[in-house]
Amino acid sequence: MPIRTRFWAELRWPEFRDLPENTVAVLPIAATEQHGPHLPVSTDQTINAGILARALTHCPPELPLLVLPHQAVGLSVEHLAFPGTLTLDEEGFLALVTAIGASAARAGVRRLVVMNAHGGNGAMLEVACRRLRAAHRILAVSAHWDRMGRPGELADPLEARYGIHAGRDETALMLRLSPQDVDRAAMADFPSARRRLEEQAPAIASSLGATLAWQAQDLNPAGAVGNAAKATAEMGEALLDFAARRMAGLWRQVAAVDLDAWLRDMPGDMNGGISGAP
Repeated sequence: MPIRTRFWAELRWPEFRDLPENTVAVLPIAATEQHGPHLPVSTDQTINAGILARALTHCPPELPLLVLPHQAVGLSVEHLAFPGTLTLDEEGFLALVTAIGASAARAGVRRLVVMNAHGGNGAMLEVACRRLRAAHRILAVSAHWDRMGRPGELADPLEARYGIHAGRDETALMLRLSPQDVDRAAMADFPSARRRLEEQAPAIASSLGATLAWQAQDLNPAGAVGNAAKATAEMGEALLDFAARRMAGLWRQVAAVDLDAWLRDMPGDMNGGISGAP
């Protein structure tokens, strides 16, 4: 029997006792942070909510899916030089995600997809998901729409490498989802200083095992990097539907995983708690 609603917060507590075994909890996490001179600090929230809403339209009614409350403040310490940015610290962010995941596990949900819209959240989300797996024996996946590919006609290696914040793609999505919040006069090409750094020290590259620590102002003093001037609402629609279909496909596959075959106990497993886990 399908769950009455797609949204966790709309269920009454007795309904949690009858959830299907393969119910997937989706935890949307974004950020409230500066996005250059042309986009609002709500950009990541708006994009995540838009992809989520579209992804739900690509899910069959029988897919057991519950969307947890959207977390609007994430880990945005790389943007602290710019006013308007809100952030948790690393410990607070980790505690938030693991506590929500633990609560979902207590309700009997054994499949969690963290739907992320901010790159700065990524590393700690991997830690959180690993803790949740160890402490609660659940399938925990961290998924970032920005790393799930692009439609073929929008493939751009230069923008993919350097346009990582408020560039073409995020601007295009905002033109599609919330055009009234975009300052079109301020849309520009924001080149990344990382290109110059790589000319001096090409060995500093994640693909070569050397990951650069940076603050947003290191890349561009405007707080944006990428060619926002090229963005259009039509691009935004293509990106939106592509990301939504990829995300919905992930949810369907997570629901279909044989958890008993995947989650195996080993000698010495702590099964029920690790040091520092909630």
